[in-house]
Amino acid sequence: MRHIYKDFPTSNFIGVSHISRKINQPRPVKLIVGMLSCESALFEAARASLEGYYGAVDCVSEVLSFTYTSYYEKQMGANLLRQFVSLARLIDPSELAAIKHATNALEAKLGQSEAGRAVGVSRPINLDPGYIEPSKLVLASTKNYSHRIYIGQGMYAETTLQYHKGRWTTWPFSYPDYGSGAYDTFLHEARHRLLEQLSEPPREPGR
Repeated sequence: MRHIYKDFPTSNFIGVSHISRKINQPRPVKLIVGMLSCESALFEAARASLEGYYGAVDCVSEVLSFTYTSYYEKQMGANLLRQFVSLARLIDPSELAAIKHATNALEAKLGQSEAGRAVGVSRPINLDPGYIEPSKLVLASTKNYSHRIYIGQGMYAETTLQYHKGRWTTWPFSYPDYGSGAYDTFLHEARHRLLEQLSEPPREPGR
């Protein structure tokens, strides 16, 4: 199919000529991964694998009880637990779709491990990657919906929370657990670390 913008004029459009707009590259963002399982030992296994993929973890939440919905119980069992980690190496936001594919593959790998099979459920662990930037939290999803946008490679993303006037605030579509405030301590810590990193001077090559 011919590209619809192939012959799009760059000047003298609707009587306006030689207008240019500077295209800015996005600033790096902080990768986070939310982990959900009824077996906390799988969090350690997931964390080790994530560090192998993306480098050191710099923020870790406490292990929290997940009691906001029974949606996952059929696949994952009861008495679910939640933990978050953030990664020290900042990423380009365009990497999120590929990262979601990688965490899906890691879910399957951990599910087939000895520890995963011992849980006795069809989905021993759920990994939800996203990123924090100063103004918002973005999460990846395999599912489309009215509030999600396509980010390539069969993946979608949503702005789950916004950071406004010193606190994390919700949208009408925000997940109840994210809107509960239970994760705010971790999100504040990860955001603070991101701001520190963004303010650091660039490293010289080779250092």
